[in-house]
Amino acid sequence: MKILWLNSGLLLPLDKGGKLRTWHVMRHLAARHDITYLSFEDATQTPADRAGMSAVCSRLETVPRTDAAKGTWRFYADAARYTVDPVPYAVAKYRSAAYRARIESLLARERFDLVVCDFLPPVVNLPDRLPCPSIVFTHNVEAEIWRRQAEQATNPVAKRLMTQQWKRMLRFEAAALARFDLVLAVSDADARTFGDLYPGRLAAPAHVVQTGVETDYFTPVAAVPERTHMVFTGSMDWLPNEDGMTWFCREILPKIREAEPAASLSIIGRAPTPAVRRLGDLAGVEVTGRVDDVRPHIARGAVYIVPLRIGGGTRLKIFEAMAMAKAVVSTTIGAEGLPVVDGRHLDLADDPARFAQAVVRLMRDESARRALEAAARALVVEKYDWSAVALDFEAALLRTADRRQPRRLERAIA
Repeated sequence: MKILWLNSGLLLPLDKGGKLRTWHVMRHLAARHDITYLSFEDATQTPADRAGMSAVCSRLETVPRTDAAKGTWRFYADAARYTVDPVPYAVAKYRSAAYRARIESLLARERFDLVVCDFLPPVVNLPDRLPCPSIVFTHNVEAEIWRRQAEQATNPVAKRLMTQQWKRMLRFEAAALARFDLVLAVSDADARTFGDLYPGRLAAPAHVVQTGVETDYFTPVAAVPERTHMVFTGSMDWLPNEDGMTWFCREILPKIREAEPAASLSIIGRAPTPAVRRLGDLAGVEVTGRVDDVRPHIARGAVYIVPLRIGGGTRLKIFEAMAMAKAVVSTTIGAEGLPVVDGRHLDLADDPARFAQAVVRLMRDESARRALEAAARALVVEKYDWSAVALDFEAALLRTADRRQPRRLERAIA
């Protein structure tokens, strides 16, 4: 099968959950199929990043693009330009005549069996019609993320802007998903949400591709963790992560330190925003930025925390911590979409006091912590290795490619 795979950026370095998910399924597909991967490329990419893509595609095509760093004046100036755009900013900023022309050129020169659109941004550059069946690989319900951000915003101006972006994303996502022969979701919860938000718009019910984990890579280590140390990993320029860690440090960490004065926290992840970097000034809090290997940092902690209040899709970070046999305390939203049982595989708590109590209990009760760790590791090893996930993904692609006529509904707002 010959596939044209569209994304907004290279997958390397593997420093985001969406990149990891795509990497693992593409690595499996690339052994059996011919994949042309088209994405933007910015100045931060290295020759090694480009060369490494050969593991997941037969050919790499890129279009130059420069994105302003979050929190800079240029970032806010660019965002301001899109306040009157009917397309949500998160998508509109990827509108590119050069990217669209490259798609059209590839489709005109070659016969592809399938087009895969990874995330929503490439949709803004799709031609009106495609000559072959197409699939969109969603890693979140984007409209839900914006709705939750609007709900959590306390500043009136920010709340108004978030609400505006939520409504625009709701319209765009509905029209975008309607263009494809199949929508791939990453959890049953996301699939249900798509059905509730956009009834009758999808060509078929969303197909769920479960989250996986590389259980041979994320394994338990023999070293004894620091009893009162906590760890969080994630892309720290993603608003849900920034919001979650800010909330944790302001509302939950002080309660934990009342009970355990030596309690400490490492925030591990790429591109921390100024707000996240400031958290490093708090007692016991370390902000590392990007690290080459998250495993030693995860291993150091006795408790892995996921205090997210905003989000969608599934959190690969939880499965990675569980594969390393770590006790996880998460909000309900943080673990949303994962097939886990509260009290058996992890502890769930949404109230700051209850979250703090769960963390302190696991710090103090080694037997309870070990029981949670063992059940967590067993779950992911038995059911969620990436090889099984990739096989299901491939089967969905093959079924869709077998269709003779691509779906041709209204195009998304472009």
